[in-house]
Amino acid sequence: MRRWLTELWYRDSPWAWLLQPLASLYAALTQLRARAYAQGWLASERVGVPVVVVGNLTVGGTGKTPLTIYLARALSAKGLRVGIVSRGYPSRERGVRRVAPGSDWRAVGDEPLILARQSACPTVVAPDRVAAARTLVAEGVGVILADDGLQHLRLARDCEIVVIDGGRGFGNGRVLPAGPLREPLGRLGRADALVVNGAPEDPSLEAVLPPGAALGMELAAQAAVRIDGGAAPRPLASFRDERVHAVAGIGNPERFFRELRTRGLTLIEHPFPDHHPLSAGELAFGDGLPVLMTEKDAVKCAAFADARLWYVPVIAQLSEGDARELLSRVLARIRTPTGGSD
Repeated sequence: MRRWLTELWYRDSPWAWLLQPLASLYAALTQLRARAYAQGWLASERVGVPVVVVGNLTVGGTGKTPLTIYLARALSAKGLRVGIVSRGYPSRERGVRRVAPGSDWRAVGDEPLILARQSACPTVVAPDRVAAARTLVAEGVGVILADDGLQHLRLARDCEIVVIDGGRGFGNGRVLPAGPLREPLGRLGRADALVVNGAPEDPSLEAVLPPGAALGMELAAQAAVRIDGGAAPRPLASFRDERVHAVAGIGNPERFFRELRTRGLTLIEHPFPDHHPLSAGELAFGDGLPVLMTEKDAVKCAAFADARLWYVPVIAQLSEGDARELLSRVLARIRTPTGGSD
């Protein structure tokens, strides 16, 4: 199914035309919902402190989590008390849950666990992001970062940042199910900042984003970390003399594989669906070769980690100018909130 959808959304597939009636209906409903919130027919709720949403228009990973961590650290360095809210996918638990560095990923979600560990900011997950945000406000948080909350319109926001995959762009430019878009491309015009992750290679970007409309970001791979903690971090270059298994259960596994290949590694690739709950058997390749995976995959492997299993953390990097511009826009919005508090 994943391969079929990739073919449908990111290549010139005739199946997209057959699904266009459903896509048109989906787009109409999405726009009607947005209008209902804009007109006050449905209520967006303010939580008493500024809210910054980091999201995307497309299905799948674009680099939202690393950028959220980057912003959390940058705003904290400015003296702000930052808290993070997230849906907590793929957990099916209800209610508000606090994420600690030692939390079970099945209870709080894989990405929120990384957010809590890497940002050192209080992190709360709940299907109801308003309730999650209010929990943090009650604890004294001064600004909320909402990870992957662009379409969660019930949580009022003061700043919106849309992250775009430079390699995949907007695919065929169609909304679900005929294309990868959660909302029509016109939604980009309401964002406070557009951030392109990686080189803007996809032709769909040139048609939608005029020169200078977006800021740039790169995900920089760091030294590999052994999941069981039994060794010091290992530079990626040290894996060049042997083949390695590369495992990725993220929205765009090819991005991870491409990063490793650019470092000169010889890969045996193992793509999995996004948020896939890896098991020991799925990583028992029978050859003793090192296994490199994303940090998102690694949080699911702690219980059966051995000396073969390593993860490759990534950090968001922006040029000095783009970093300054992004932080300036965010600070301007949160210092002059767009509405009052409840």
